[in-house]
Amino acid sequence: MEFRPHSMPIETGWIEVIAGCMFSGKTEELIRRLRRAEIAKLTVKTFKPEIDIRYSKQNIVSHSKQSLPSVLVKRSDEILQQSNNAQVIGIDEAQFFDSGIISVAQKLADEGRRVIIAGLDQDYKAEPFGPMADLLTISEYITKTLAICVVCGNPANRTQRLVQSKEKVLVGAADSYEARCRKCHYIP
Repeated sequence: MEFRPHSMPIETGWIEVIAGCMFSGKTEELIRRLRRAEIAKLTVKTFKPEIDIRYSKQNIVSHSKQSLPSVLVKRSDEILQQSNNAQVIGIDEAQFFDSGIISVAQKLADEGRRVIIAGLDQDYKAEPFGPMADLLTISEYITKTLAICVVCGNPANRTQRLVQSKEKVLVGAADSYEARCRKCHYIP
């Protein structure tokens, strides 16, 4: 094994997770980081799950209408196939992906790439949502975003479902969900 002094960094990848409730700015933060990577002249590729076409099929779009081109994929393994030479991979709405997203993120980071993932950490019942808990566990960096509770104005970390449905996955926006704090959130 070759000795390297501390001043010589070893090329490595890593995983960053941006997690929080709806309307907390997760996608905005993802877009901000990806744009900064582009400014640094890094090759960026962005993906989102096929289920999320609320605002656009060709872009990730924040609730405040910021957007960035993305690729719509059905399964997480498609991200590996379509990442090509991207140095930075952005993944939005990770909670909607299959559990394979965990090994996809690991493989990309192991290849020396920066993987930035955004998603809901809790569903409308305030329970862990899809693969997000595992993604948080394997990540090097975690950003927890908070919204503002629409009832009392306190910091909100939960997503309140406003429509009647027992489905765990119900894609929607302000017509179906609100940000709520621990005190004001309830399970319908």
